[in-house]
Amino acid sequence: MPRLSVGIAGAGPAGLSAALFLARDGHRVTLFERFDAPHPVGSGLMLQPTGLAVLAGLGLAERIMGLGRRIERLFGRVAPSNRIILDVNYRRLGSGRFCLAVHRAALFDPLFAAVQHEPVPIATGETVTAIDRLGDGRPVLITSTGARHGPFDLVVDALGARSPLGSCFGGGARRDFDYGALWATLPWPARKFSEDALEQRYRKANVMAGVLPIGRRPHDGAEAAAFFWSIKPSDYERWRARGLDAWKADVRSLWPETSPLLDSIADADQLTLARYAHHTLARPAAERLVAIGDAAHATSPQLGQGANMALLDARALTLALREADDVADALAAYVRMRRWHIRLYQYLSALFTPFYQSDSRVLPVLRDWMLAPATRLPLARTLVAATIAGIVVDPRKTLRLDEPPDDLAGAPLAADPF
Repeated sequence: MPRLSVGIAGAGPAGLSAALFLARDGHRVTLFERFDAPHPVGSGLMLQPTGLAVLAGLGLAERIMGLGRRIERLFGRVAPSNRIILDVNYRRLGSGRFCLAVHRAALFDPLFAAVQHEPVPIATGETVTAIDRLGDGRPVLITSTGARHGPFDLVVDALGARSPLGSCFGGGARRDFDYGALWATLPWPARKFSEDALEQRYRKANVMAGVLPIGRRPHDGAEAAAFFWSIKPSDYERWRARGLDAWKADVRSLWPETSPLLDSIADADQLTLARYAHHTLARPAAERLVAIGDAAHATSPQLGQGANMALLDARALTLALREADDVADALAAYVRMRRWHIRLYQYLSALFTPFYQSDSRVLPVLRDWMLAPATRLPLARTLVAATIAGIVVDPRKTLRLDEPPDDLAGAPLAADPF
């Protein structure tokens, strides 16, 4: 296929990885970002074997794994019994299978630095709001100021779950979750929590807290933890009005061991409210237009797949453009490559999220007394681990990805190649 002029809207993991892949393939890429200075938003995230394989293909795995914390296990206890009702162990998947927990900047910074190393113009302070088309069908990006950019041979929508371009794809199903979460990045309390596990605590399904070691923050090298607390966005202003001390008392009543983390929170603004939605485009491609990442398939973070799905989408789009004869054929191939993996994880997320975040009285009982015992069976343990790892209907085979080395997580920082 001839080299294309590509406009990418959004400089999150989806947009940055797509820009890097496509620029390296010789396409003329322009990246549009609404912030004056692109930066990561949020606290920690989990890079599964799928996402790590994409990053290895980009040559960034060593840098990112040197910052992150290798996670071997996820487990959760229910109050007041403190009984374990969730226990996922990556070791059941064999050698070299693990998750890498990182601060969002540990993923963003290497991706952004790599994009800057390529001939990719980055138009900052440009909020993309709509698309127009020329007579030949080529899309033009329109920003909030009325500026027009293009035309392009292809536009990539990487604007996230609330992308204003969704109507260009004919719409799709969208449902806002009742529950979101408060997130904070805090100093790691050494020896208070497991250094290789995501730990969670639950009370029924309407109270949940979690502590995730996320390795080193890129700007200062300090060891950090991501802490989260389940909350309804509709209750956020009421939460602020109650004050930190009342909230901290709630957290300590659920999980006393979190006291060292809570002591480092002095201001409510240290906690960021995250809102979640289940959103699936009926078809993530239109004429010379494609949606990737959360713009195409947002969901709750319960299965830890968000950034990994975005990275896989970028890889699939690159392969499709590399191997097809024209843009239309490439977009059709992209949709086929990602269809079943996305559908499966959208379904699983929608199915299991209410067991852990909802007002249901029945679901947490089923979770604790039926689902939890069932997942302790040997075959079920392996299946649950494979599900969390993102390798049920393993996309790495379709996308021809190799597993990265398994001995890099927590290694000394590699020299920045950019």
